[in-house]
Formats: sequence, C-alpha cells, structure tokens
Amino acid sequence: MAGRIHWEDLTPGSVRELGSTGVTADEIKEFAGRYDPQPFHLDEEAGRQSLFGGLCASGWHTCALVMRLTVDNMLRDSTSLGSPGLESLRWLKPVYPGDRLSLRHTILEARGLRKRPDTGLVRGRWDLFNQDGAKVLEMEGYAFFGRRHPATADELIALDAQRIV
Repeated sequence: MAGRIHWEDLTPGSVRELGSTGVTADEIKEFAGRYDPQPFHLDEEAGRQSLFGGLCASGWHTCALVMRLTVDNMLRDSTSLGSPGLESLRWLKPVYPGDRLSLRHTILEARGLRKRPDTGLVRGRWDLFNQDGAKVLEMEGYAFFGRRHPATADELIALDAQRIV
C-alpha cells in the first residue's frame, strides 16, 4: 500500500504540526460566494456591522483550509482510507483577511478493526491557531488507515474479546 505513514505510526498522544496558510479577503469572498453567501462573508461593510466586526471567513472555509493542510502535510504521504465522520467541530474565533493559520493534529485513540485486519481506525483532534496563538477551530474525528502489517489471528481474537469494532 502506498504511503509512508501507516496506522501503526499514529499512536495515541503523538502530535504533528501540519503547516500554515494565509487567508485573503478575495479568498474569503470567493468561497462565500459559492458556498456560504452570508453578508458578513461577502462584504466588508456588512462584516463591520455584524457581531464579527469585519469581513470574516465562513466556518466551512476554515474547515476546507484544515482539510487542505491535512492532505498536503500528512494524508498525501499516508495509507489514508477515508473517514467515517466527525465527532465534534467548534469554530472558536472568526478568521479574518490577513490571518496566518497553523494546524496541529493530535492522535487521541488508535485501534484495529476486527473485520478488516489490514485497517486501523484513528480518532484525532485538529487545532487551528491564528498568528497570535489564539485557537480558531477545534475538531475531533475519525479516519481509517492501512496497516503496515495486517492483524494476526491472535490479535483478531483479542479484538473480539474486547468488542472493538
């Protein structure tokens, strides 16, 4: 299986810095125009009059930036097999034009799958920070990764005993 990062490399407690990216007013407006056309995402004056105090990125735009950084700095070089979904998502602070965002990914849990001995499940947390160190997004979710070595029969029996899916 292609990729240098396998399920076995994603141990609970491990942390990866997944790069940074800037945000421009044009990008904010372009994304909002296509996917979240609320006035405070499209127009500076509407943003100033909103509770955000200025033009700000859609939360979904912020999630898309997290996904891009995750793919570019981890998933592209991994055995990623997709995701069954998110457990939680919180937008903690607005993202404004000129912000520089940095992403940190922490592995919270990793377990094998009894029905797919070649696959493991990872639960992780993504923390996105602006240039001032303020956390602007926190997200927890799951991802499947290929295993470097499929589980043995004994490991599968142990998984059955633990009732891990």
